[in-house]
Amino acid sequence: MPLRPSSPTRRRTSAALLASAVSVCLVAAGAPAVPLGVGDRLFPYLGNPGYDVASYDLSLTYPGTNSEPLRAVTTIDAWTAADLDRINLDFAHGKVESVEVDGDPARFRTAGEDLVITPEDSVSDDNWMRITVRHTSDPVPAEGREGGWVRTGDGLAMANQADAAHLVFPCNDHPSDKAMFTIRVTAPDGHTAVANGLPAGVDRSGGQTTWTYRTRHPMATELTQVSIGRSTVLHRTGPRGLPVRDVVPTRYREALEPWLEKTPAQIAWMEKKVGRYPFETYGVLAADASTGIELETQTLSLFERELFTEPVYPAWYVESIMVHELAHQWFGDSVTPRTWSDLWLNEGHATWYEALYAEEQAGKPMRDRMKLAYGASDRWREAGGPPAAPKAPEPGHKTDIFRPNVYDGAALVLYALRQEIGRPAFESLQRAWVSRHQDGTAGTRDFVRLATEISGRDLDAFFQSWLYGEKTPPMPGHPDWKPEQPGKPAASAEPAASAEPAASVVSAGGGAR
Repeated sequence: MPLRPSSPTRRRTSAALLASAVSVCLVAAGAPAVPLGVGDRLFPYLGNPGYDVASYDLSLTYPGTNSEPLRAVTTIDAWTAADLDRINLDFAHGKVESVEVDGDPARFRTAGEDLVITPEDSVSDDNWMRITVRHTSDPVPAEGREGGWVRTGDGLAMANQADAAHLVFPCNDHPSDKAMFTIRVTAPDGHTAVANGLPAGVDRSGGQTTWTYRTRHPMATELTQVSIGRSTVLHRTGPRGLPVRDVVPTRYREALEPWLEKTPAQIAWMEKKVGRYPFETYGVLAADASTGIELETQTLSLFERELFTEPVYPAWYVESIMVHELAHQWFGDSVTPRTWSDLWLNEGHATWYEALYAEEQAGKPMRDRMKLAYGASDRWREAGGPPAAPKAPEPGHKTDIFRPNVYDGAALVLYALRQEIGRPAFESLQRAWVSRHQDGTAGTRDFVRLATEISGRDLDAFFQSWLYGEKTPPMPGHPDWKPEQPGKPAASAEPAASAEPAASVVSAGGGAR
């Protein structure tokens, strides 16, 4: 989604998501403040109608401890899609000190998890506006909430998926509204700060250092990453001179290096499958924290340090998880889901390349993994819904949308598709998907349309049954594959000390995202 500030006719993806929702933003200034949303089926109050964010400028000041709030200033440049008497931002875990709209002070209050701003004068449709919020950002977890800041052994990192970026900074926290980011972090000397994108300056003064990073491609808020700690940044070179930088706790540098040095070859492997790496840099953030997940934050994927240093995990498994998060840079980061119901497109593809890498590099047959997934698929669909229509999460458990049905269950859909249209068409589809939608958002209908175009076949019935059916359809080419009988214990998919992991590395509830 290229951003052209000089063009008032540029595409406004968040407004296009649900144009009818814009009308709810046209309220009288005296009416009660209410939380809004873009109408996402799984997160109805996430995001906000009426504007499209072009850029965020985040300035964070770390006090030297991860138990006290950071001082912060968030500046948002956005293009309006309606006349706005009020502007809603998602923000739920910090103290707001002041708000300005286009340089003028504005009134504000909270409603649910929204910061509701009332500017002195309404902002007219089809115009630029700048919102500046001075606030704190609390690293201590919010009660009953998941995600946001992650407190590490020596500082902080971020895990904002699916709806937790607004626990860190005010934003339009929905993946349909991607934007450019500038991130500035000030911390006491002895700390190192790294964020998405490339370095854009380092300033040292009065016992503090300020690091600035900028993205060169638009990014969804849930993919934001900031690491602050007593860290070492390791540099290496990827394909065609791509800068690769890893962020590691300094005391684990030597133990982590044998794993991290594998990244350039993994990037080259992915490029052979789907095309050129889509961003300006890549790297691994090995956080000294127990998160239960690994996360594809854009250009700097978050990993638990223990994934690499604990001997319980076989080498092939660790490497395949590294490829899972790397694959997300194409599937999920560069091509971002238009709604959270399109999550299967992210996780299914990342799981697909994770499994394909294990097959090609470690002799773990894709067919065996998919057969196990087929046996469990009916049970996954019953528990979590079909891949493209996942069940909503329970209150207080927003990450429950990351169920097996959108991991191996979605990879199973891709396997069935390859069986249905043949390997050449399938591989052409993968490359075309990430090429046509680079830097943008896309959904299930877009994928179905492209698959139909490339295969030259009507695939509506195929996708309807595989993506939305309560039961798993017969597998093309494998009439002998049968779902497991109800009540039969599931095959273990979680790695154990005495055995290598079986079908899915995520179906136990943690693991790669």
